[in-house]
This record gives sequence, structure tokens and C-alpha cells, in this order.
Amino acid sequence: MSITTKRGDKGLTDLLYGRRITKTDIRLAAYGTVDELTAAIGMARAQAAHDKLTSIVDELRIIQQELIPLMGELATEAADLNRYEKDGFERITTEHVERITQLGKSLEMEGLKFNGWVIPGAAGNRTAAALDFARAVARRAERDTLDLAECEKEFSEPILIYLNRLSDILWLLARSLES
Repeated sequence: MSITTKRGDKGLTDLLYGRRITKTDIRLAAYGTVDELTAAIGMARAQAAHDKLTSIVDELRIIQQELIPLMGELATEAADLNRYEKDGFERITTEHVERITQLGKSLEMEGLKFNGWVIPGAAGNRTAAALDFARAVARRAERDTLDLAECEKEFSEPILIYLNRLSDILWLLARSLES
């Protein structure tokens, strides 16, 4: 399979199951920003690995793995979601939301201390700065996904909740490194 198909040269791209949309479509913006988020988390994960922060590396890997089905679901038109599930693809569920919610609760129980606004990178911790960057991308992914949700008759609420909680998790992880 060639990556350079030239099918996108006129500003169109394929969704799962072959539906074509413009590259300016809000659906593409939503899953494209989640793709960017996955890459930003990858940068934070690589820096955390360099800093030997094993628990953060492990958690970021799990999050990246959860973002894959989230992107797949966003890249599938509502009319094709039954087929998506029938083909064995995972969807984001309340269990994913519960897992990340519990992670947030456990991070908050660590007694993090912070005052006022946070300036990413000010403490000189590269992993924390990378997590703050990923958090900012997560907030944009949430906004882009909300734009899509507002145009859909039915939209997966767990996706919206997951993205909201994820940005909180990334913020908490960054603060845990700076406290």
C-alpha cells in the first residue's frame, strides 16, 4: 500500500470505510488534533523515559493506546459505526473514562501544591514542559471534538468526557514533577 497515492492532492481525504471528506471538514480537524495530541504525548513519554520516570512512561503509553480507538471512532461517519464495531474496532466507553478519572483522583491525593498561573518550562523540568504542551493540545482536541459533536445528532459522550479528563491528567502529571 502506497502512502503517496495523490488522492489528497485536491483537498479530499478518506474516512474509514471509504467516505471522502474535505481536509477542512470538522471531523478531520477533530481526529487530526487527537493525532497531534498522541504525538505530543509521545514527546512527553520519550522525555519521561530519558528521565527514568517509569510510572509516567507507563501511564502515557496506556493513554496513547486509548487514543487510537478514539481517533478511529472520530474517523468513522455515524452511519458506519455499526460496521466499525462489527469489524471488532474498540470504542471509547465509560470504563475508559472511569480509568482516567481514577488516575486523576490518585494524582490529586498526592497533595500537589501550586500557586497562581503556571508558566510551562519555568521550573526547568523538560518532562513537565512536554506534558504542559500535550495538555494544551488536549484542550484543542477537546474543542475541535466539541465542534464535531455539535453538528452530529448522536455523539459519543465518553469521548468528550475522556478528552476533558485527559487534559486534567496531563496538567496534574506536570505539576507532580514540579512540586
